[in-house]
Amino acid sequence: MAARVAVWVAHLSAPMVGLWLLLAQPRLDVRWQHEPSHFWLVLTVALISFGLALVINQAARRRDDTRLLLVALSFLVAAAFLGLHAAATPQVVLDARNAGFAYASPVGLTLAAVFAAASAADLSVAGERRLLRWSGWLRGGVLAVAGAWAVVSLTGRPPLNRVPGADGGTPAILLAAAGVILFAYAAVRYYLLYRRRRAVMLLSVVTAYVLLAESALAMGSGVSWHASWWLWHLLMAAGFGYVAYSAWVQYRNEGAASGLFAAVGRDETVRQLRADYSAALEGLVEALHSGEQGALTEGRMAAATERVARRFELTDGQAAVLGRAAGALAAERDQIRKLGALVAVGHDARVMVADFELLRGAVRRVASAFGDYTVRVGLVEQDRLVFPPVLAAGPGADEVVEVHTVRAAQATLAGAHEKDDDGTLYLPFLVKGHPAGVLIAAHAGPVPERDAALLTSLAAQIAIALENARLYRQLDVLFRQYMSPDVATALVADPSQAALGGAVVEVTSLFADLRGFTTFSERSSPTEIVDMLNQYFDVATRAVLDENGTVVQFVGDALMALFNAPARQPDHALRAARAALVLQREVDKLARPGWPRFRVGINTGEALVGNIGGEALRNFNAMGDAVNVAARLETQATPGQVVIGAATRDRIGDCALVTPLGDLMVKGRLQPVPAFVLHGLRGESPWSMSLVS
Repeated sequence: MAARVAVWVAHLSAPMVGLWLLLAQPRLDVRWQHEPSHFWLVLTVALISFGLALVINQAARRRDDTRLLLVALSFLVAAAFLGLHAAATPQVVLDARNAGFAYASPVGLTLAAVFAAASAADLSVAGERRLLRWSGWLRGGVLAVAGAWAVVSLTGRPPLNRVPGADGGTPAILLAAAGVILFAYAAVRYYLLYRRRRAVMLLSVVTAYVLLAESALAMGSGVSWHASWWLWHLLMAAGFGYVAYSAWVQYRNEGAASGLFAAVGRDETVRQLRADYSAALEGLVEALHSGEQGALTEGRMAAATERVARRFELTDGQAAVLGRAAGALAAERDQIRKLGALVAVGHDARVMVADFELLRGAVRRVASAFGDYTVRVGLVEQDRLVFPPVLAAGPGADEVVEVHTVRAAQATLAGAHEKDDDGTLYLPFLVKGHPAGVLIAAHAGPVPERDAALLTSLAAQIAIALENARLYRQLDVLFRQYMSPDVATALVADPSQAALGGAVVEVTSLFADLRGFTTFSERSSPTEIVDMLNQYFDVATRAVLDENGTVVQFVGDALMALFNAPARQPDHALRAARAALVLQREVDKLARPGWPRFRVGINTGEALVGNIGGEALRNFNAMGDAVNVAARLETQATPGQVVIGAATRDRIGDCALVTPLGDLMVKGRLQPVPAFVLHGLRGESPWSMSLVS
């Protein structure tokens, strides 16, 4: 890239090096006066510039583009005054040289530079609207000035009838200086635009404006009919000729003139052109999609392509390429849509989703992605293949085709994919290696290999989703027997929480056992003992689970529960307190005379929480001093009482209604433990003080 830029700069700077050499060595600035050569050279350049002005003006009017309008005016005014310069050549049309001949080029080139600089500037929206509104007057004004100049110059009227000096004098130098500055500004602005768009035509415009700036410099420095004077003629010819050549090459490659100068236009013009091409391609894609569904014949597709080609002035080759691109894009989108169904079926296998819900969603997704297929799902129930009506979608889904049922049953029992000659696929589901159902996909004609592969993958994905959904339900039922629904769902969603090991976290532990259970067991039958325990533990378990706690274990007449593990609960101490109060209240309601009562101990602190045991057998548990203290506080409680530690009291806050027990010495600890009897929670349901003994 750097090498190409260096070559480009070297080529553009070479004429200036030559001009400097001619001015520094006057003997090299030879004189050559040949009026016919001058006439035809300048007239040719004027005609080229005029042709470019017409083409760019047409593009400007088609797109309402102010930048293209100003570029067209720049080329138009240059063409007009170059033509006047050619017409005033001495000894061709006029007999002698006059001011009209000398100043036509500097004036025309400076006016062209004004329009070029204006085209490169950023105009406001209001300014662009005014410019478009007055565009006709601008064109007319340019032509009127050129016409007036022609009349005055060619008829020898003042002030253009006098004979200027050989170098054109001060006015020519001032005009040339203005032209250099304005053309240089335009070249820089268009170069910055080229760096964003990288269009060949933009680079051509940049090159042309650089050459025109150099021609203005040569025009102000050269001596008439000398090499330095001829140099600016050649530079102008190179500038306009380069743009014309680039336009011709682009036209030859594309075969159409509508988009030749689009890259030079405003950002809105470029965006609109891209949007138009995108809309044309989208239209062809839609036509192809309709054709796949039998709504479009080959002739209608060709007509749609021809309409697009006429709209954008495309050649037959371009239209053919666009048609092939539309076909490729339609096929790609169809493939993406069908692959999307495969992904969506996998996403549908959520926790606690029923088989029918999962399969109904899968059928809808498959039918939507494969629009011209009839999709039907059969399920194995009690060794029979049944086809629920809700598991069918697509054209003719309500029709019952007996042969499909028979073939589907055969494929399902065999566990192998089958395909009929009429374009029907039978794709069985296998769950744990056993037949669970079948997906039938019926097509009006032969099934493409690509569709067959995708449908086979979909059937496999549906089988996996069905198996996962059933496993999730089994796990959910298993977990919910031991912990709250929220904790069970968390473990199903993240099985890593059930891995062997643990982590140190703050938990609130709750211990409850029955005071007097041994005496009750001595005088009761086993049936009465089991009946009492089942009723008590049912109440206790519900109280814990309702607060999203986890029942860790039952040991004889005692239970242990944890809060803030495995699922995190910022208010775990409050939850444990509330569960204990509800437990005591509900047990009091169902207790019979002579039945023992629960005593409860609660404490909060850090503990090692996790699955503890071996690879063969493990148990979710918590260990640590804080847990041991909770167990010891439970032994300090009287029947029907809830005793909590100081840490739990601090975490609950002022809403705890407590009576201090002081510092208690508990078994296994050297340091005393501050403890409180919890009577109730301020703002919660009232707690009967009569239960406290």
